[in-house]
Amino acid sequence: MKILVQLARIIVGVLFIFSGFVKLVDPIGSQYKFEEYFSEGVLNMEFLIPYALTFSIILIIAEIVLGVALLVGWKPKFTVISLKIIILIFLFLTWYSAYYDKVTDCGCFGDAIKLKPWETFYKDVALTILIFFIGFKIKYIKPIAKKFIPFQIVFVSLIISSFITYYVLAHLPIIDFRAYAIGKNLPEGMEYKDDGEIPPVHDFMLENAQNDLAPQILKMDKVMIIIMSSFEKSDYNAFPEVKKISEEAMQKGYKVYGASASFSDIIDLTIKKYNLPFEVLFCDETTLKTMIRANPGIMILKNGTVTEKKNWSDIDDIEL
Repeated sequence: MKILVQLARIIVGVLFIFSGFVKLVDPIGSQYKFEEYFSEGVLNMEFLIPYALTFSIILIIAEIVLGVALLVGWKPKFTVISLKIIILIFLFLTWYSAYYDKVTDCGCFGDAIKLKPWETFYKDVALTILIFFIGFKIKYIKPIAKKFIPFQIVFVSLIISSFITYYVLAHLPIIDFRAYAIGKNLPEGMEYKDDGEIPPVHDFMLENAQNDLAPQILKMDKVMIIIMSSFEKSDYNAFPEVKKISEEAMQKGYKVYGASASFSDIIDLTIKKYNLPFEVLFCDETTLKTMIRANPGIMILKNGTVTEKKNWSDIDDIEL
């Protein structure tokens, strides 16, 4: 029995740490997932959407810290009760997603591992059984060391997780699991394979009033795309810097385009106000949010391959 408890302890602890880490490197992705759950078509709790990022950060850090706490044996009762609460929330959300076919990807493992709704639900069922089993045999969970060592390890995990979260939000994900990561070739990502799955890049269109310019843009040798998923939600302090880098890029032979999902009148007003020197093309907002976790953000392509991505706050680090 002791061996089974320790094995369950390791499995649960490692899975929670892994699940938290792959989301920790990209908390904005979890924010978008919470917004989807809170939307009118799912849980109809739209009043919580403004707090989606806060929820995602708290949950991500809690997963990591509780996983570490379980492994080192810090406050076993508190840790196991907290894990029970979290897993029951996960269990409800994944069941709801699978049963009502509302959210096809719960984002449990971020963009690192994609699971189908029922696969995610069964995974959470197994974790629920393991956590409640550990709780039933809580007497076998002992600290790995005496005195303050378990607490110190848990506290360090909290500090490190918080620092990574701050860094990622100020810049970009430190690990990019998406199809638009640096080094990815977008035309290759659009190809359909024999497995019948939808390709990872399937909604990439950059449209002006008449045509989709994406095919010709993906063939260009030097192109910079200023991604502003929503002009209304953009950081307006960025636009003077965006204007500066776009003009510098044009002088060095780059074609520069903006990409946004905002209405044309809002785009026109912003371009006029800040004298932005590039054409803004329309693209689906979800696609733009997938391309880069910044608003605005800068992506550089060379013959369809992503060679650079930066948050506007790191514009000075762009090498043209």
